[in-house]
Amino acid sequence: MKSLLAKHYTTFDTSAGTCAIAWNDIGISRFQLPTERPEEVETWQQRRVPGAVPGSPNSDVSRVIEAAIRYFDGHLVDFSDAAVDLRGQPEFFAKTYISLRDVPYGKTTTYGELAKSVGEGVERSREVGIAMATNPVPLIIPCHRVLAAGGRLGGFSAPGGTESKTRMLRLEGIAIVPRSRLNFTQTAQSSFAF
Repeated sequence: MKSLLAKHYTTFDTSAGTCAIAWNDIGISRFQLPTERPEEVETWQQRRVPGAVPGSPNSDVSRVIEAAIRYFDGHLVDFSDAAVDLRGQPEFFAKTYISLRDVPYGKTTTYGELAKSVGEGVERSREVGIAMATNPVPLIIPCHRVLAAGGRLGGFSAPGGTESKTRMLRLEGIAIVPRSRLNFTQTAQSSFAF
């Protein structure tokens, strides 16, 4: 995948840890979810926005930063109007990200439902999963709201992995049933549905 353009980046603290955000004249091009490990922010900068320089956020980026801080403090926040730059993304990924932005706070979808929302069949669910794993602006494009079939958690490639995903869903009032509490019939039946 082509490296996304980012002119500037900055870091900021939330109650969940340190986040990083990068932007250009079009919008936000990268976002890192909270981490308690400073080296993860440095690695993010080197890998995801290597040409960007530290900068002072403009008013649009400042609003997203303020909203992210409120989000991790447990407030209902809507990022659907935040400008993002999805240049360099494959067409299917970009369509999937745009559709996912319509899934509101406190709601979830599945990989298969998301594939259908962009006019594809559930057989593209795996590609939706790849799009979620490579989402350049998590939280703003709420990949944490995408679950596997049967309401299972699925993966999460952000700092903290599925624990972070679970915490974010809980902030939104969404309870995930632990896999150990699913009975065999539910697990077997849901493994065939997307």
